[in-house]
Amino acid sequence: MSKKKLSANSGKRSLLLTLLTLLIAVGICAVATYSYIEIKKLNSQIANMKGPNESAAHEENIVPVYEDLEAFTVSLKPDSHGDDRVLYIGLTLRLHDDKSKAILVENLPDVRSRLLVLFSQQSAEDLISDDAKKKLSEKIMAVVSEPLSGKKRVMVKSVLFNAFILR
Repeated sequence: MSKKKLSANSGKRSLLLTLLTLLIAVGICAVATYSYIEIKKLNSQIANMKGPNESAAHEENIVPVYEDLEAFTVSLKPDSHGDDRVLYIGLTLRLHDDKSKAILVENLPDVRSRLLVLFSQQSAEDLISDDAKKKLSEKIMAVVSEPLSGKKRVMVKSVLFNAFILR
């Protein structure tokens, strides 16, 4: 009888061992499947994050389009003390593309005239601080970007100061 009990216990143990092994195998498969799905999600998120950066990097690799403008010497509005001041300013415009550069070159007298009027409306007190120079840069972009003859527009990305002297 003890042999029957032993063989019955051995059968139960082998059945339990088989079920336990099967349960572990199913668990491992479930963890592997979950990991695979999560890794695919992370890879797609990383690919989506790289997309805009790669296009921005690609855009930066494009040769920038610059146009130097002849320096301006302008009498500024008298300040609060009644002193006459002069601004000597050199500019380079960073343009959107060659088409904008061509439009700018075609209409350079108009653009220079607009800029001279803009500069002559400033006072020395308005131009001393760095923040004032940034605001002037924004005004320059707005003035240059206004429609020209035939409703053509120059698309300016930024304004670079080559010289900035207040006397």
